[in-house]
Amino acid sequence: MTSADSEPTLDVDLAVIGFGKGGKTLAAALAKAGKRIAMIEQSAQMYGGTCINIGCVPTKALVYRGEHPESLGDVVDGSARWAAAVGATSELTTLLRGKNFAMLDTADTATVITGRAAFVDQHTLLVTAGDDRLLVRADTIVINTGAVPVIPDIPGLRDCACVVTSTGLLSLPTRPDRLIVLGGGYVGVEFASMQASFGAQVTLLQRRDHLLPAEDEDISDRVAALLAESGVRVITDAAVSGVSETDAGASVEYTRPDGTVESVEGDIVLAALGRRPMTDGLGLDRVGIETDARGAVVVDEHLRTSMPHVFAVGDVNGGPQYTYVSLDDYRIVLDQFTGEGTRSTADRVAVPHVVFTTPPLARVGLTEREARTTGRRLRMAVREVGAMATVPRARIVGDTRGVMKAVTDASTGEILGVTMLSYDSHETINTVAVAMRFGATAQQLRDGIYTHPSMTEALNDLFGALTPLVE
Repeated sequence: MTSADSEPTLDVDLAVIGFGKGGKTLAAALAKAGKRIAMIEQSAQMYGGTCINIGCVPTKALVYRGEHPESLGDVVDGSARWAAAVGATSELTTLLRGKNFAMLDTADTATVITGRAAFVDQHTLLVTAGDDRLLVRADTIVINTGAVPVIPDIPGLRDCACVVTSTGLLSLPTRPDRLIVLGGGYVGVEFASMQASFGAQVTLLQRRDHLLPAEDEDISDRVAALLAESGVRVITDAAVSGVSETDAGASVEYTRPDGTVESVEGDIVLAALGRRPMTDGLGLDRVGIETDARGAVVVDEHLRTSMPHVFAVGDVNGGPQYTYVSLDDYRIVLDQFTGEGTRSTADRVAVPHVVFTTPPLARVGLTEREARTTGRRLRMAVREVGAMATVPRARIVGDTRGVMKAVTDASTGEILGVTMLSYDSHETINTVAVAMRFGATAQQLRDGIYTHPSMTEALNDLFGALTPLVE
């Protein structure tokens, strides 16, 4: 390995590997405090991290434009709308990428370095970009390299030119006429819904017997029904056994539980089969930084690795892969430098999540299935959005589809979990999450005063419908 005497060297207080949410926010905060910062990002196209470039922002921008054709002017044809939406989304991500770069590049004590970083020793990183090499010595190092899509070892999947990941699909200039989605998890379902809104013929193959296995089956079934209404062909109990190229695109073979082999053809195949922490090439084993079986950097509740001066934040540490969790990682690490050092991952409660189907699916807390395992006496309510006469907002916007579900402790009124498949659920769920964090009871949400007409006032109806859960 190159010695420190033969390469140009930059000495800093903090080096961050990867421009994601947690790392960039920490770097900006400490640069503002006068610390010497090095932000190392392997690609100029990833300034700002996954969320604004290949994750949340472009995906949700395309979902919005698929739901609102009028946002694209007079473009009517679905394929043309896709091309226009991709162009508009690219302009958005370019703008945000520039703002994120400027946030650090204009700080007097921060240096943005474009290149690949690898550990040389416990405090030194070698950054390479072509023939250029730079050693970065840092008192503290933060690993913030995110996650990448998993491409399983399915025959033909890795070799087929028609196979893309979510990253590739987001930038396709031409909408596929026939899209095959492999995987019925959050990414697969969201992309299937989005592509259908642009008029693509979508087939979704799910290995399990229902979509979204982390959710209750009745909720998964409702999502599947919504997808079907939008034109998506959902095939469950389909174990993909091979992918091959055809003159028109690709053919995907799948095996049924009884051993029957069937196939479906499409122009593009989206592999939405999970994501894994990106730790390849960092040289972690060289310096004794522990990783788990999936490659995630092992951290304690303060996000310290097996080397106390090295932290791991965001998707790379194996936690929930949400931008807002990465932002909370930043708060935990910052507290180690500027606070009391007590903030930890154990403080996180009632963290919501959303799948941006149309309408979106949001949940915070336990599912009914999980609540049943607690041994508590439970009360539950399930309400059809269209049946909520006191919630006119859904009718005003013309979308009464979906269902809401709540599970509570029958003795204390503690809210254990709420699931919302409805218009604006991605906003309404935050009210429930805050209530749960501060210990509000089901009765308090039932009797809460909310703006009208809004989807939040559905909480009056939902928690007013609680009944004992019969075993």
